[in-house]
Amino acid sequence: MVANVKVMEEKYKRVKSILVSQPKPERSPYYDLEKKYNLQIDWRPFIHVEGLEAKEFRKQRVRPDEFTAVIFTAKNAVDHFFRVCEDMRIAMSQDTKYFCMTEAIANYLQKFIVYRKRKVFFGKRNIQDLAVALKKNKDEKFLLPCSNLGAKDVSAYLTEMKLNWQDAMMYKTVSSDLSDLSDVTYDILVFFSPLGITSLYENFPDFKQKDTRLAIFGNSTLKAVEEHGLQVNIQVEPPEVPSMTRALEIYLEQSNPDQV
Repeated sequence: MVANVKVMEEKYKRVKSILVSQPKPERSPYYDLEKKYNLQIDWRPFIHVEGLEAKEFRKQRVRPDEFTAVIFTAKNAVDHFFRVCEDMRIAMSQDTKYFCMTEAIANYLQKFIVYRKRKVFFGKRNIQDLAVALKKNKDEKFLLPCSNLGAKDVSAYLTEMKLNWQDAMMYKTVSSDLSDLSDVTYDILVFFSPLGITSLYENFPDFKQKDTRLAIFGNSTLKAVEEHGLQVNIQVEPPEVPSMTRALEIYLEQSNPDQV
């Protein structure tokens, strides 16, 4: 019995500080956890997006104005598409059609074009949501702005539909400089993508987990953690554990019981 208690104490060692590998939001349920469990929660993006310069983009031999339709999978894609066009002094035709993965992306598009329903289409979440609109416009020549990570699901679907399309890398996701954290330790590190793990080791090649607990989201992140021989302590597992804040709270109920 004594031995079991000791194991329990080691597994749920008290938590005082958490680092979330994302930008700090204005509102978040994390703030409720911070107050309830008397924690220090810091925010630091481990990755960030950089746009390709026009000179670098030209190497792909793609001219956006040679396409009659553009598919946007994210707001970053919108930003960097129009930035590249401006840098290359390209004006897209007013007849260009835009296919957006979500309504939020379509609304964001209004920053750059005069919004007309007949030329802007959007889905709910996936490229499959745009199937009807894509079929009705199958004779268009589609451009898919993307990052260095590509858009595999979208690319596969466009190929499956036998559309005339081409992707073009306009921005890239890279590791952020975290050198100022070299002497800082946290009880819990929170990761949402395998790129966060990549950034961790690019910044700290000799990282040792020791007493640091890892909270992770997603199977691809789990795989990256395991490939580095790290131990996962906290994991989002829908539907029972639907969010990272809920996963953290379940752990904190054990590690910081006197704060509940």
